[in-house]
Amino acid sequence: MNAAHPISPLNKFKWLLKREYWENKGGFFWAPLIASAISLTLALLAIVAGLFAVRRAAASGDLHVNGVNVNGLDVKMLTAQMSPHDMVQWANGMDFTLVVSAAWPFLVLGFVAFFYCLGALYDDRRDRSVLFWKSMPVSDAQTVLSKVVSALIVAPLFAVVIGIVAMFTFAVIISLVLLAHGGNPMQLIWGPASPLTIVAGLVCWIPVYALWALPTAGWLLMCSAWAKTKPFLWAVMLPLFAGIIVSSLQFTKIAAIDSSWFWANVVGRLLLGFVPGIEMAYKADSPRDESLQSVLSGLTPADQFASLADPQLWIGAVVGVVFIAAAIWLRKRRDEI
Repeated sequence: MNAAHPISPLNKFKWLLKREYWENKGGFFWAPLIASAISLTLALLAIVAGLFAVRRAAASGDLHVNGVNVNGLDVKMLTAQMSPHDMVQWANGMDFTLVVSAAWPFLVLGFVAFFYCLGALYDDRRDRSVLFWKSMPVSDAQTVLSKVVSALIVAPLFAVVIGIVAMFTFAVIISLVLLAHGGNPMQLIWGPASPLTIVAGLVCWIPVYALWALPTAGWLLMCSAWAKTKPFLWAVMLPLFAGIIVSSLQFTKIAAIDSSWFWANVVGRLLLGFVPGIEMAYKADSPRDESLQSVLSGLTPADQFASLADPQLWIGAVVGVVFIAAAIWLRKRRDEI
């Protein structure tokens, strides 16, 4: 009888990822899905309420466009007089609306990834399931890395896919509304807007997010592997107390830097890395242009790839790798709480 073929490290890692998904399906899949469903429901209710208000205003003679009384909601007539500048503004507004319609899964993502990493290595020590997993032919490094990949790649991937589906669903809804009121969806939505550019930008954002969140993931995993009790307090209060001490004793003035630097680049990077879009606040030496066009241009694939040239991203990533190595070392030496 031939000996059974050993399972390759890649297959082991794949099964570890499946384990993390099935154990955390509620956070990875259902939470962003429910958030998107809520956002679409609220949007639909807002559209219905808006149409009702417009119809009532038209029936009472209170609906005017350019001083002309309008008897009904005719989108074609309302948009016929739009200038080229108005169309540019309309296109930017549509892009922004599509981005907002896809945003709710990302709001959930920050909380899910944060608390997932915080309990990833603590919970199995608390319930002693770590003893079972250590008896399996899986190394501590593979276990910890599977949790890193789950938090930094798997969870954001689900958020992106669900957000994209929500965005196109919303676009279809408003297309049907426009079509029912004399509008041309191709002319007013699918033509001016850039949904495919938004999709490409969201996909390209995943590796940027993973690298930017790496120090937070590493710090939380290290605290999860080290803390004997209440990992949340250790993970959150240590950086906060360090920031308070540095600010009160003015240590940073000795190094000729402001205490706000410590809060932003130490406390912020340790605790806020999972917040989607937080990297925009760290763009050094960039002019603060808060116009709608500037915000939308920051979501393009080119801008996402340009973020990879930011030294702050790579410095934080190196720190995150050190924390992850420490989490693996602690995992090997702590079996119980």
